[in-house]
Amino acid sequence: MSDERPEPDRIPGHPHPRETGRLVGQAAAERAFLDAWRAGRLHHAWLLRGPRGVGKATLAYRIARALIASPVEPQAAGLFGAPAADPVPDTLDAPEGCPVLARIRAGAEPRLAVLRRGINDQGRPYTVIRIDEVRDLRRFLGLSAADGGWRAVIVDAADEMNVPAQNAILKLLEEPPARTAFLMVSHAPSALLPTIRSRCRTLDLAPLAPGDLAAALAGTGAPVAEAARAALAELAGGSVGAALRLIEGDGLDLCRRIVAALAGPAGVDRPAILALADAVSARGAEARYALALDLILTVTGRLARHAAGRPPDAEAARGEAALAARVATRPAQAVVWAEAAARI
Repeated sequence: MSDERPEPDRIPGHPHPRETGRLVGQAAAERAFLDAWRAGRLHHAWLLRGPRGVGKATLAYRIARALIASPVEPQAAGLFGAPAADPVPDTLDAPEGCPVLARIRAGAEPRLAVLRRGINDQGRPYTVIRIDEVRDLRRFLGLSAADGGWRAVIVDAADEMNVPAQNAILKLLEEPPARTAFLMVSHAPSALLPTIRSRCRTLDLAPLAPGDLAAALAGTGAPVAEAARAALAELAGGSVGAALRLIEGDGLDLCRRIVAALAGPAGVDRPAILALADAVSARGAEARYALALDLILTVTGRLARHAAGRPPDAEAARGEAALAARVATRPAQAVVWAEAAARI
């Protein structure tokens, strides 16, 4: 896989999910998959759902590796074309020197297809997964594994498919090829056709607890100061992906500036808001601008929670609690802040 082509499912500067050696905080989802495999109930399509950045794609690659690497037994076919007694590993961790893992990390595993947004003529990812990408997948599925082993298809993210692409993949799910597992990564399952959801078995992945989030970030090599961990955990919402974007975009400082702009001596500090706007709207600052908008919504939502009597566990920025004590103390104010978030 060429390093020159952008990968829409990678956070720049950090490992791709296929390169992540350890999945933190999602043992229940891994165990649910292995239990189904061990019981002979290995479904042909799995919907991995949960918030963005909690490890769904990492789990999909771990499942794909385990299936592809599993030994082929010459036994009678069982459910969905799988042998009646496929050897089942005790863990999704790869053994030392696993050749399938090496090929997946290199983007060179012939029995794995990844369906994601394509690249346009300008070298940029499309905004959706189009039917053209599904047609490429059909060609992959038209081939059969030489040894009769498992193949895997990872769709990342499934809710990025437009309607024609969803209808095209639905036909594949209705008549799945033998010994092929579809792993559908989904941040927003409601964006999928109900008929697609009904043909998938669900694996739910939860937001990471603060300790698991810190461990996962340590595995990426991202620098996190001890004093910043609580605020980062509050803003990231248990998502490693969100935490990495905050770190890359200096999100903690942006959040501090947003809170300060709302907490001027006479209310909203207009000069501070204008200075913030200038800081995030310069040419080439698109990612920082998008992060600022997300953080404005986050701060607004947190003020609504304060007013509703459900304050967060910790401040996301210095001065947030004092701001809430001024403008978010009554249930009626919760409605005001929630409506503000909807308008924004």
